[in-house]
Amino acid sequence: MFEKALGLPLHVLVVHAVVVFVPLLVLLALAYIALPRFRARLDWAVLLLAVIAPVTAWVGVESGEALQERQIARGFSGDILEKINEHAEYGEVLFRFTLGLAVAVILLLVATSGHPRAPKLPRWLPPVLSLVVLGLGVAALSYVWLTGHSGSEMVWGNTFD
Repeated sequence: MFEKALGLPLHVLVVHAVVVFVPLLVLLALAYIALPRFRARLDWAVLLLAVIAPVTAWVGVESGEALQERQIARGFSGDILEKINEHAEYGEVLFRFTLGLAVAVILLLVATSGHPRAPKLPRWLPPVLSLVVLGLGVAALSYVWLTGHSGSEMVWGNTFD
């Protein structure tokens, strides 16, 4: 299911979505925190990204595992297999941080919504959630870079030096 799309390895296609949607989630979530007067305009976009970003990260992990199994079956071993495993580990951590970020963002949206059906929450909760979003956002961006860099190094190596 996660091997190919349009004749190409699905992983090659979906990683580009991860590289766009995870940083966009971080950027808009930070804008939501820093610019309270624009929250009504940002909330749906932030919510949508909080759903899309972890889904793309998960599909990236699953499709990467399918590609990894295919490469092992083709006889990849040694140094390249170690690089593939390192890249896969970065991707797993990226997914976990992105999922945590998405949950924290959704909780922040609920805590700051002011909607009558939203539960009455302590006043300290939105600032704490804002700090959690900031921390997870930095971690997610770091792992987007680490995962992407390790993957591109495997594919492109020193081609552009």
